[in-house]
Amino acid sequence: MTTCPRCQQAVDAQAITCLYCGCVLKAHGHPGIPLHRSDSGQYLCSTCVYEADDTCNFPQRPYATECTLYRDQAKPAPTFNRRLTQPNWQRSWIWLILVGIIVLAIVLALLPR
Repeated sequence: MTTCPRCQQAVDAQAITCLYCGCVLKAHGHPGIPLHRSDSGQYLCSTCVYEADDTCNFPQRPYATECTLYRDQAKPAPTFNRRLTQPNWQRSWIWLILVGIIVLAIVLALLPR
C-alpha cells in the first residue's frame, strides 16, 4: 500500500487514480510505471538526468511538472546484475554433456569396424 500525494490516504500500489480524491497516481494505461510529480511546483526537467544529457523525448519538456521518464540527478545510477547479462554455465552444464554425448556418438559411428 502507498499513500496518495494529495489526500494522504492509503491506496493500492497498482491503482491508477486515488479512490478518495481522484488524483492521478500512475501513467494512464500503464499501472506499472510511476508518475513522478514536482512537490515544489518547479519543473522536473531542471533536475532530470535525461534533460542534462539532452536525451529526453517527453512531450512536455522542459516544462513538465509530471513525468513518467523522470530520473533524479542526485540519486546514483542503477546498477545492473552481472548474473543476468553474462551466460550462466552452471545452468547449461546439462546441455554441454548432451552435446558431448552426441559428438562422441558421431565419432564412434564413423570409426571403421
